[in-house]
Amino acid sequence: MGLIDPTARVEDGAVIGEGTSIGPYCVVGPDVVIGADCRLVAHVYVTAQTTIGDGCTIYPFVSLGTPPQSLAYRGEPTKLQIGQGCTIREQSTMSAGTVAGGGITRVGDRGYFMNCSHVGHDCVVGNDVIFATSATLGGHCEVGDFVFMGGLSAVHQFGRVGSQVMVGALTGVRSDVIPFALVSGQYAALTGLNVIGMKRRKFSRERLAAVRSFYRKLFHGPGVFAERLNEVRSLAGTDPAIAEILNFIDAGKHRELCQPLQGGNAP
Repeated sequence: MGLIDPTARVEDGAVIGEGTSIGPYCVVGPDVVIGADCRLVAHVYVTAQTTIGDGCTIYPFVSLGTPPQSLAYRGEPTKLQIGQGCTIREQSTMSAGTVAGGGITRVGDRGYFMNCSHVGHDCVVGNDVIFATSATLGGHCEVGDFVFMGGLSAVHQFGRVGSQVMVGALTGVRSDVIPFALVSGQYAALTGLNVIGMKRRKFSRERLAAVRSFYRKLFHGPGVFAERLNEVRSLAGTDPAIAEILNFIDAGKHRELCQPLQGGNAP
């Protein structure tokens, strides 16, 4: 059986999984579902229709499922869904969704969210992400698996960050970032491929060489970008990562594509 501290307030209707402990001065709303073997350390606030997967650890002064920071929100019942095995550190916040955005904010499994990080309303965040201190997502953002968001970085609303991207500290992301990329700068610019991350995901030398060649042709070849994009489409079958990048580019609709700085070097 789990342990609920006598100073915690768990509203009638809340569902608490087996083995979950709720520490001092936590507040859990009536529509909240918390999975098994979770730990709410102390002073955690969970509201709205929030679901937390098994095995999550949530530290003091975290706020989950609070109303979206949207002027269009009118108190509709919306949701926050958090996957299994997440660690959410002090003073982090995750907002519930809005009706206009589908009514749900989704966070995947095994995420590590350092202190003061923020996931805005209607965001979709993948598995195995790391958000460093004060990393922030505006509303409606999409973040892929294995993304690292550097400290004090931010993604503009409706921005997309592909899988296995590394965003440098103090970087403002105003445009869509292709999968497997490195971006940095006051306003994000491509600085190459996340080769270290790709090696950790067991990319062979041959795969790395193929993706690097594709990247150079797409972003550093002759001609305008649209011409280069058409030329490299034939490489989609060469490697799954190349196909993923091309599919990501084709799916864009709200933001322009993040590009290297003019005169930047290829990876």
